[in-house]
Amino acid sequence: MIKHVFLTGPPGVGKTTLVQKACDVIVSSGVSVEGFYTQEVREGRRRVGFDVVTVTGQRGNLSRVREKSVASHGGREYTVGQYVVDVPSFENLALPLFRKLDSSCSSNHQVFIIDEVGKMELFSQAFIRSVRQTLDSPVFSVLGTIPLPSGKPLGFVEEIRTRTDVTVFTVSKENRDVILPEVVSALKDCLKQSAK
Repeated sequence: MIKHVFLTGPPGVGKTTLVQKACDVIVSSGVSVEGFYTQEVREGRRRVGFDVVTVTGQRGNLSRVREKSVASHGGREYTVGQYVVDVPSFENLALPLFRKLDSSCSSNHQVFIIDEVGKMELFSQAFIRSVRQTLDSPVFSVLGTIPLPSGKPLGFVEEIRTRTDVTVFTVSKENRDVILPEVVSALKDCLKQSAK
């Protein structure tokens, strides 16, 4: 039985936009939605990092480009390419959303947005545990994004991709403008299944 929908595709193809559009459709049908998106942060035309933005509009740092003049200020530094990941900031914004889910468990089925389960987010062990618990919950369907497999596979991403209760849509430039109804239909099917 499929309970969760994940989107995958190359960076910048439109996964987050598609998740946001699907979220709008689901909310307009009266379904409760919680969770977060990852958004680019730009200065002019230059991408300088990523923020985590909750569905209610709260925003926090996920990562920023390391400025060459800024040295590491002690402690463990997590990096992905040119970006320094701000794990405490990410956890301070994302983890309470999962705790809120735990405390609001009810018979009403909800959709939880997780955009994205990627390299940056996976530096947080607490995030991995929370995602796993949410995927295992009978009350929530997850609409999320995961990166395409490339290079060394990310263990937790592959765990999600191969779960029997997950369906994965691959988003491309060719299908991103027409795949929305299919994604929404799959999500609505997940909600119907879990309501039984």
